[in-house]
Amino acid sequence: MGVSGVVNAGHLGTDLASYRPIWPCTGTTFVNRAQRGAMTSPAQLGSSLRVNASMTRNTDLKIAVLLSFVLLALPLLIDSRYIIGQVILAMFYAIIATQWNLLFGFAGIFSLAQMAIFALGGYVTAMLASYLAWPMLMAIVAAALGTAAISVLIGLACLRLAGVYVSLLTLAIAQAMYVLIVSDTECFTMVGNQCRQFTGGAVGFARFGDLGMRELLGRHWIWGNYAIVVALFALCSGFTYFIIHSPMGLAFKALRDNPGYAVARGVNRFQSQLLVFAFSAFFTGLAGGIYAAHFQAIGPGVLSMSQFLFIIAIAVVGGTGNFWGPIVGTLVLMSADELMREMGEFRTLGLGLIITASVVWMPQGLLGRLQDLQQWWRRTRSLQNATKPS
Repeated sequence: MGVSGVVNAGHLGTDLASYRPIWPCTGTTFVNRAQRGAMTSPAQLGSSLRVNASMTRNTDLKIAVLLSFVLLALPLLIDSRYIIGQVILAMFYAIIATQWNLLFGFAGIFSLAQMAIFALGGYVTAMLASYLAWPMLMAIVAAALGTAAISVLIGLACLRLAGVYVSLLTLAIAQAMYVLIVSDTECFTMVGNQCRQFTGGAVGFARFGDLGMRELLGRHWIWGNYAIVVALFALCSGFTYFIIHSPMGLAFKALRDNPGYAVARGVNRFQSQLLVFAFSAFFTGLAGGIYAAHFQAIGPGVLSMSQFLFIIAIAVVGGTGNFWGPIVGTLVLMSADELMREMGEFRTLGLGLIITASVVWMPQGLLGRLQDLQQWWRRTRSLQNATKPS
């Protein structure tokens, strides 16, 4: 399925200048209302969009370089295994949230099966390593490909629906997967003196293999795992950024903002959404496989609704429809969660208050609010310069 099957370049490509998002601030080509009113021709609007896109790419590059420097320098500055472990967990959360943001924030598909896809990648990895003794790397890649294939089947069932019906069907699939796992009590094979269910049952899988760093680095194995997760985080983030700023990404955003207009301009709605579903599932499943190998365990706990709600909260606090939103949201919520670790039962209350405050006062997330302030500052400076005597 090529790009030409998703986007009619003869239509959507040439009409880029006239495409105006309905959402006030959802992507990298934000143009405020005052600018729109002053632009009487599509050429003027297109020129402004290209300038803003160039400025945004330069900013994104600077942020990416800074983030890469921090992640690479972190092992040299911190010698705590606990902190490194928390950073690894935060990167897993950021990957899941980024892929869910690709689905909802950019393609407008409100799926509730993201943690099920993540768990599927982990479970397939564990089962291939446990039952077939596959090498871990081969099992992880096979699990990611299998997860993408299964997600296509789910998409075939879900994406012909719209709105809340997609959410309900994906939620039903996730809950059905959870029930099938925890209710599996029949003995499939014996491991020592213990009986193991095919899906691992309520206990799950453990000690089926790792990423090979314990044998390679000995007691410093966590630094090797950290490097692998950083590479995974960079791969997932880089590919997501490429998709968002490609013609496919433009098609996804057009379908999110105005499906009727997008279809009229040559976008194939079903193929586009099925494609983004598969992309998101592949990287989510890949993260699930590496998660299982890192912790050497996977269980039905990853399918809990609280885990998925935390992922949604990360995306909402950071800002949906913004590439950096899930990363900022992960940093904020993981830091807040760590600072409130000693608060006991008030820890959950504190996280709830942070999320509530973000939804009420910053409905577009932290980055959305920062973009609004940036635009206000630019308009103020422009008006000041315009009123100065020549």
